[in-house]
Amino acid sequence: MKELIDRLQKSNLVFKKITFIDIKKEFNSRKKIKLYLGINLNGYYSCIIDINKKSCILQKEALELMEFHKKLEAYNGTRIKRKYIYINQTPICSKAKALLIQEGWVILRSILK
Repeated sequence: MKELIDRLQKSNLVFKKITFIDIKKEFNSRKKIKLYLGINLNGYYSCIIDINKKSCILQKEALELMEFHKKLEAYNGTRIKRKYIYINQTPICSKAKALLIQEGWVILRSILK
């Protein structure tokens, strides 16, 4: 968790509170992502998805990631205004990137390593 907070601070994102959501337990999913619910300094909820894999992120997977945002809103019972995807050295398809940006996601890339 400290590693994620350090990476977010390098991207000038500071949160009052960050909570890890276990997607296997809460959403019955086998995806290899980490899902976090954060509250920023203005009190807005943020969805943070941390992806660390070797294969490319395709448009189909981008749609699945956006579905996790909807599930997280239902799980938390509030509207989540800010949406971030933190990608660690994983290539992303241009169509998937365009789709995520169009839907209001902020894509953060790893500057470490």
